Amino acid sequence: MRERSQNVTRALVTRLDGVSDDSLWGMWVRGEVEDLLDLPYEGIRVEIIGSQIVVSPAPTVAHAMILGHISTAMSNAAMKDPDFPWVATQVVNLYRETAGKSAVPDLIVLAADALDAAADADTFGLSPDEIEMVVEVTSPSNSEQDRPPRSGRRLAQPNKWSRYAHVEIPYYLLVDRSPKEAKTTLYCIPDPSTGAYLHQESWAFGETIHLPEPFNIEIETSRWGPWKT
Repeated sequence: MRERSQNVTRALVTRLDGVSDDSLWGMWVRGEVEDLLDLPYEGIRVEIIGSQIVVSPAPTVAHAMILGHISTAMSNAAMKDPDFPWVATQVVNLYRETAGKSAVPDLIVLAADALDAAADADTFGLSPDEIEMVVEVTSPSNSEQDRPPRSGRRLAQPNKWSRYAHVEIPYYLLVDRSPKEAKTTLYCIPDPSTGAYLHQESWAFGETIHLPEPFNIEIETSRWGPWKT
């Protein structure tokens, strides 16, 4: 799957060689980027991150299960407390139109009334100002897009971690399924000037995640595990 995703990415970049960022953004909004691809299967995600085209394969069942557990934790909290304001939704466009940048997080957490308003307006996606937390679950083909840069290494182009900090998403929950990591990290205190999160807290798989205020919920991870090598 990794090789196939890389081949699709190379084909797309070749076809869009010389296209300006503004033109690329317009093509993405109109769905024309996907039309240029001969996609090998349904469910492939195409994003524009740091002026780069990123093609992600459809998620595995284990990947989807983790997102389901996080969504269920949010739903259970809302059932227990009528004043709990947050709701989770999967695979929604996150974009800043003035910057011509976009991403499609695995999961977005925002106020329920903000989601209702966007749905009623049938908007193209959600803006960073509407989002309280984004969630990403890593895959073997594109995990470096989700993580902070390695120590001492500068990014040639912003990845998702830096892009979320740059647009000031307050919280970023990263579930890293790499066998070398096997942990979940909550990043917070985004610094838009550097595109970095200034604080983090991690839990190993099997430990219960304690999301602090404004969420104040627990997420069980006993069934979470690394991807198969």
